[in-house]
Amino acid sequence: MTGRFRERTASGISPAHKIIMSQNKKRGALPMVKLTLPIAMEQFFRILVSSVDTMMLSSYSNDAVAAVGLVSQYVFFLTLIFSVIGTGCSIVLAQYLGAQKPEHELNHIAQAGTVMVFFASLFLSALVLLGTGPLLSCYTLEDSVRTYAWQYFVIYGGICSFFNAFSLLQGAILRSYGYTGEAMVVSITANLVNVLGNALSLYGWFGLPVLGVPGVAGASGLSMVVSCIMFAYFIRRRRDVVFHLRKITKVPQQSFRTVLSVGVPTAGESLSYNISQIVIMAMISTLGTYAMSAQVYTMTVLRFVFVTASAIGTATQIKAGYLVGARQTDDAYRKVFIYQLVATSCSMFMIIVVNIVKNPVVHIFTDIPDVHELVCLLLIYSAYIEFGRSLNLVYIGALKGAGDVRFPVLYGICSNWGIMVLGSYLLGIKCGLGLVGFWLGIGTDETTRGIVMFFRWRSRRWEKHALVK
Repeated sequence: MTGRFRERTASGISPAHKIIMSQNKKRGALPMVKLTLPIAMEQFFRILVSSVDTMMLSSYSNDAVAAVGLVSQYVFFLTLIFSVIGTGCSIVLAQYLGAQKPEHELNHIAQAGTVMVFFASLFLSALVLLGTGPLLSCYTLEDSVRTYAWQYFVIYGGICSFFNAFSLLQGAILRSYGYTGEAMVVSITANLVNVLGNALSLYGWFGLPVLGVPGVAGASGLSMVVSCIMFAYFIRRRRDVVFHLRKITKVPQQSFRTVLSVGVPTAGESLSYNISQIVIMAMISTLGTYAMSAQVYTMTVLRFVFVTASAIGTATQIKAGYLVGARQTDDAYRKVFIYQLVATSCSMFMIIVVNIVKNPVVHIFTDIPDVHELVCLLLIYSAYIEFGRSLNLVYIGALKGAGDVRFPVLYGICSNWGIMVLGSYLLGIKCGLGLVGFWLGIGTDETTRGIVMFFRWRSRRWEKHALVK
């Protein structure tokens, strides 16, 4: 890969750099559909495969489902740490590409991400291998559940940690260059490998031994290995993607600081949101098993509803980075309003469709009349949540892409706990509204936060936070 960077023309500009400059001029004008559609398809497929994964594991053992569900929350936190680096690299690269920064500065950002991912994965692998036993001893578990949990977490969360981390980083880099189609192909292929590996491990096809949970963990790890190899191939194939390891030990300290200055706050927001969701679920558990089941089923349906708005939000972050980096702030300001209108329209259309066909859809998950009725009721109130969520996904994505990271993160943390958690408690528990009260609390957080982000974008204060001066 490094050979192409040694080539020089008479003018002193490498052929690779000419390609980069040419592509950079096109990125600001990259159609949103070309960015958004692959991301939406990738997310949709990932949700679908996740559901299939759970069903396959449940056919093997309920204890295995409980064990994997238990350690999955810790796998999420590992992924969140790696996402700090990937998200930081993606946002910085998008602005640098828009500003047509030289290839060595682009490469420094990718190299900084590589160094941080390498050491973070080594540290976390050691932590998982040494700490899983003591961690599980804090829970009161049946022996089979404890064994399954240990096997899954050590293999996937520990041994395969590096491949998970580097796959996230490579995917973030590739998307930041606008190649969301390639990232979609990698994600779909890796998920198919995971499903096939699960089937071979659980069903004993072709006379193979039934490996159970260790096989499932190994299949997940193998999918990450395949993902790394495919990402490396696509990155090498795209000559305008600057990512090589030559002189990686000489990366400027500023590159590390720039990536972390964006990535760490973003991870803080995700961490706050997910912990607040855990707290809300704990409160809902006091309402009984039916309420918990209704909450899970409704959220499962809604993941398909907001997948389009989520994809538009991710694409908006990339697009805003290009435009702000290129100092085309007027274009960025105007276009983000259009993207938000499209995202909100898609979410509202989807929630209306779901409510029209909700009876047969809910019957897929449950035949219990009380749970069915409760899910159908929550789907009506979900329009309130999805309206606010669509605003958040787009405007927060735009603000982050523009480099204005701290405001949405700090406000989001305050809103998560001051409105969503507190509001859910007051309405759901104290006022006796039950699960509907929780839904109103969640919707009020999403909607008020979305309105605040709208005014933040409209104020144009984000312009002074550009990473490229």
